[in-house]
Amino acid sequence: MKKVYLISYDLNRPGQDYSGLHTEIKNNSTWWHFLDSTWLIYTYEKADQIVKRLEPHIDKNDFLLVIDVGNDYQGRLTKDAWDWINEKLGKYSLV
Repeated sequence: MKKVYLISYDLNRPGQDYSGLHTEIKNNSTWWHFLDSTWLIYTYEKADQIVKRLEPHIDKNDFLLVIDVGNDYQGRLTKDAWDWINEKLGKYSLV
């Protein structure tokens, strides 16, 4: 079953090139990126699979969090951002 996962990170090495991390996240066919260090992906993968795929692209002193997103969410975003979230979570909550 496809799920929406939140990926959040703190990258602690100033000047480090993290384009590989961003490219790896974008390897998911369906992703959303509106906030600086936060991504949402819509995938069949499990959280541990996502972490294993992303770890080679961060330093050992960086932090990474991957969480299965539920249906209780709220915030201040643009309409386009909410449209993406509501569409994907709407599909997720119907399964």
